[in-house]
Formats: sequence, C-alpha cells, structure tokens
Amino acid sequence: MAEVETTRDGSVLTITLNRPDKLNAFDAVTHKAFRAALEEAGEPEVRAVVLTGAGRGFCVGQDLAELQERERDVAALLRERWNRHVLGLRGLEKPVLAAVNGPAAGAGLSLACACDLRLAADSAAFVPAFVNVGLVPDTGGSWLVPRLLGYPRAFEWMCSGRKIGAEEALAWGLVSEVVAGDGVLARTQERAAELASLPTRAIAMTKRLFERAGSSRIEDQLELEAQLQLAATRTEDFAEGVASFLEKREPRFSGR
Repeated sequence: MAEVETTRDGSVLTITLNRPDKLNAFDAVTHKAFRAALEEAGEPEVRAVVLTGAGRGFCVGQDLAELQERERDVAALLRERWNRHVLGLRGLEKPVLAAVNGPAAGAGLSLACACDLRLAADSAAFVPAFVNVGLVPDTGGSWLVPRLLGYPRAFEWMCSGRKIGAEEALAWGLVSEVVAGDGVLARTQERAAELASLPTRAIAMTKRLFERAGSSRIEDQLELEAQLQLAATRTEDFAEGVASFLEKREPRFSGR
C-alpha cells in the first residue's frame, strides 16, 4: 500500500495521503512519496489538483514517534522536507484544493493552508497544535495563517492551540464550503474540475499576483500586473476567450 496515492480524472489529479492508522502523519517514506506526487502534479496535462487524506483524518503533521527515534535536527527536517512541500504546493501553476476530511493539525494544517481553496467535511477539525507541545508554527503556518485570517485572529488562534470545527472555520473564511457526511472529496473534485475548465494560465498568473500583493508597493504591483497581462494576451486561451465572445458561444479553454 502506497503511503501517498495519486489518481487522475481527466485533468484533475487527486493526491491522497495514505497512512489512515496514523491520521496521515508523515514519516520518511511519506515525505519521499509526497515529493513524487508534487512532481506529477506539475505535469502540463494536470490542470487542477486536489489534496486529501485517507480514512478519518486529513493530516496531523509529522510522525513524532519517528522524530523521537531518530533524534533528528528539526531545522534540517523542515528545510529538507516540509518547507519543500509547501513551496512545491505554492509553486504549482494551477489551482490546488484541499478536501479536509478530518483533523488537520500542526504541519497538516499548514499544508491545507498552502492550498488555494479548502473545503471541509462537517466532521473536520483544525488544530494549530504547535503551542500545545511548546513549539512555534512551522511549514509556512506563520506566513499562511495571518494572510488567510488577519493578524489578530491568527495570533489568538495559533497561540491558543484551540481546535475549531468546520462551521467556525467557514465563518472565519478559513474554508470556503462545508460538506455534509462523506461527500467532501467528491465535491472538491467537482470544484477542481470547474476550475480546470477555465484558463488555467490566467489562474496561475493571478496566484502570482496575489502572492506578491501582501508585500509589494502599489507601483511594483501595477508593473507586475502590466507584465502578466501582456503575457496573458499571448496565450491561446485569451484568443479563444475573445473568439467565443464575438461568436456568442461557450469558450473551450485548453490551459495554453
């Protein structure tokens, strides 16, 4: 049984963390398999990605039992593995959606926040966890969570370690939708397919704009908009969008 499984449905790739007995905590094998899954997600035929967990959990971060056994340098573990995962997710030039089917804790919460959208099962739970064992947020949590929630709410939550449920996460804007029962994966895949049918080059460039917006001067952001808009006008999808508008028909975007 693979510790990370990938399946393709058309242009949507689903990555499933597959250690259900450990709530999909990462061990060394999982880290390696996840890197390979991200490489597959980068293939041009893939136009949207879904990340989820097997069983009753999304991901609870690092397998602490393995960490204790190996007495690893935690900084090296972050630099060599977790940080690369976050950069890999953020660097995908296509929409990435998390189907949060259960607990997302610690670095698992950070992975969910590294996705562009999050949908949650009504049984999902979100737990910062770090402070509960005397640690600081990592795997991008200190960068991602304040951007999603704003500084005051992010600070209060991350420093309390308090578990929140799906409905509270929805009220906060942490997730965009709550799905009843066990339908969260199917619903997330449906949303991913909708996004995959759009001009995904434009979506990728929009992601880049939004990522820069938080730290850019307005002058720099306007210049980046101009540069990327020029690039967008040179795509096949722009030509198709204009043609379909003039011909009064539905567009057929290719992601090129």
